[in-house]
Amino acid sequence: MESFGAYIIDTDKLAREAVAPGSDALHEIARVWPSVVRMGGLDRGALAEIVFHDPGARERLNAIVHPHVRRLAGAAEVYAKPGQLIVQVVPLLFETDYDQQCDASILVVAPPVERIARIMKRDRLTQEQIRARMASQIDPEEARTRATYVIENDGNFAQLKERTREIYDSLSPA
Repeated sequence: MESFGAYIIDTDKLAREAVAPGSDALHEIARVWPSVVRMGGLDRGALAEIVFHDPGARERLNAIVHPHVRRLAGAAEVYAKPGQLIVQVVPLLFETDYDQQCDASILVVAPPVERIARIMKRDRLTQEQIRARMASQIDPEEARTRATYVIENDGNFAQLKERTREIYDSLSPA
């Protein structure tokens, strides 16, 4: 949507900022899981091994990190131009009830086989690691019922762009 003129706030990037060395969130994580902070930085792999196998730990981590991410996202909104559509990219939109704070929600969903292949290529994770992470996410069918709009990401890039443009045009201020 950025190419159409939207102001994008990537909460995944903000989550990395929230747990940067010296941050309040990293200090909170260190108090709960001291073994995942090494040389002043977060060992994401070690933390992932904990939270993607323990739903309680994952909830605790979300409770630590997400308030910081939401604060950073709110602060970033001031950089949007007047009247510019603000799009927050939120991987855990429904899992954290962040959708309740949005005027509209857009679910981009791909078939599971496609998702796994893309994540393996992008993040160099094993299928087992990916499936553990997918299992911790909202079921795509439930997400469909909660989303205001659904974009099927099951074709080529041109199709994805066209589907995105339709939603952007419906959301953009006249």
